[in-house]
Formats: sequence, C-alpha cells, structure tokens
Amino acid sequence: MTQNTMQAVVLDQFGGPEVLKIQMLPIPEIGPDEILIRIESAGVGQWDPFEREGGYAKMLGLEPHFPYVLGSEGAGVVVAVGESVSCFNKGDRVYAAGFLNPKGGFYAEYAAVKADVVAPIPNGLTTEQAGVILGVAITALRGLDDTLHLKSGESIILFGASGGVGHMAVQLAKRMGVCVFAVASGNDGVALTKELGADTAVNGRTDDVLSAAQEFALDSFDTALLMAGGEVAAQALSLVRNGGRIAYPSGVHPEPQVRAGMQVSSYYGAPDAEIISRLNELMNDGPLEVHIARTFLLDQAVEAHRMLNQHYLGKLALRTN
Repeated sequence: MTQNTMQAVVLDQFGGPEVLKIQMLPIPEIGPDEILIRIESAGVGQWDPFEREGGYAKMLGLEPHFPYVLGSEGAGVVVAVGESVSCFNKGDRVYAAGFLNPKGGFYAEYAAVKADVVAPIPNGLTTEQAGVILGVAITALRGLDDTLHLKSGESIILFGASGGVGHMAVQLAKRMGVCVFAVASGNDGVALTKELGADTAVNGRTDDVLSAAQEFALDSFDTALLMAGGEVAAQALSLVRNGGRIAYPSGVHPEPQVRAGMQVSSYYGAPDAEIISRLNELMNDGPLEVHIARTFLLDQAVEAHRMLNQHYLGKLALRTN
C-alpha cells in the first residue's frame, strides 16, 4: 500500500456524542496473525455509547489510548495479510468482529484485526448488511444457544424483538425450531418481527402484553430473552414456568426481577472463531435478514449516535464513502 493515513471517527476524551470527530490517523500496522481490511460498512451498536462514555474502560480496568476509535463490527476488502495467515488473501470480501480492539475499531477507513474473528461474507448478504450483523447476531446466539440452551419445540418470549439483537434472535430461534412470542417496539416493529417469522408479535408500547402472552402460551413459557427491561417485561416474566430459563445481555436495565425457581443469567456477546463458524452454519440454509434503519457517512457519526436514543428498527450503519 502506498497510502499510509486514513479517515477515522475518533474521540480524544470520553463523553457524549459531541466528542466524536473526523481525524486523519495512520493506517494501523498488522501483526503476523492479523489482516488489514479496507472498511466499507460498519455497525453502530447499542453498546457503543457505553464505550464512548468510558464505561467498558472503567468496568474492565482498561487504560484507554487516545485518539480512540469505536466500532466492534464491519465489512470490506482484505488489503494485507500477516505472515502467519493462510486462510485469507488480498481482495477477499470479509466481515469481522473486533470488540475493544486495541488497534482501533471499525469507525474508520481501515481496521487491523485478528484473522480468527474474520470470515468471508456469506452469500446473500450485501457488504452493508455484513458490516452490521456480527455484533447483534453473536449476542443473540450467545443468549439463545449458549445461555438458554434452547431445544426444538420449546417456547420463548423475546423482549426488544425489533431491535438489533432482537430481530436476529427472532430468526435464529425459529431456525432452532422454537415457538416465538415477540414483544416489539411500535406497530412497525410488530410488522417486522412477523415478517421475520415470529409466531405472534405484540406492541410493547400499546398492547396488553400479558393477556396476549397468556393466550399464546396457554400454560407457560419455557424461556425468555430480554433485550429490554421494564414493568411490562417484569409482568410477562411471571408466565415463565417453574424451572424455566431467562437470559439477558449484560447492560440491560432494569435487570429482571423474577420469582424463586427460575434460572436467570446475564451474559456477554463475546466474539470468537467458534461462534462465528456456528453462526455461518446457521446461515447455510439462507442468510439472515438484516434490517438497516438508516446509513450514515463517517462524518455523520454524531447524528448516528443521537439516533440510538430514538425509535428505529434493526441496526444503524456507517459507510466510509
């Protein structure tokens, strides 16, 4: 490569959306087990504001290095490979995860990441869709498979089903042979989750969720996955059977309060080679539908972060050009 600098969205201190700005940075160098990706699309995650405010650095005892580049998922083209990497070549179209990547995230024109968290873009996904899917799909799969240990024929109630993680969870649960009762945000969220395969979907803002859930489950639910908490969620969790399993990604507030006799687990959606491989296997029967509510340019990152606090469905994306 003759180019040695890139545009990136950076922060020089932790804070609100206003700390995000465009800056020229050196293109990161790669180690022997890394690849360099020219980023075309990056996901804007619900967890990005927590990182932007310094939450992860404080929680995990990390020493931040500024300028700091956010972005835990992205997709693009391989432009360089480390000497130990044999599974990728220049020109390959790939998508990747890089949560808290010490060499910088995907809010940039280039990202250097470990090869074991990179995979070829699955057939049927556009580069833009591939750029936003990994964080939410991995978080959904960690919850459904690794934490709840869902079995075919079981039932689940999904809260926050029309959001990023939620709309992945609906599809993955159906591929596992599970009966899905989805609680979505807004009538548009209800329509989306029904299109994605939910057996029943209700509007958590206006519908009588408890009555609808009782009618759907008849007796009780086996499991629940919460991407959003609150009073409505707490009421509906009363329908999970004794011995039932409840899971929620770390960071969901308020944390669910349930009666004795139920298994409640908080978990992290950490990426690794094994779960990316498992996700790709689940997509062998056809790609997951990735709903992108809006795409922003890099210099619109402040606007993208402000939209995270508004109503939207699925994911938000950043485009580098």
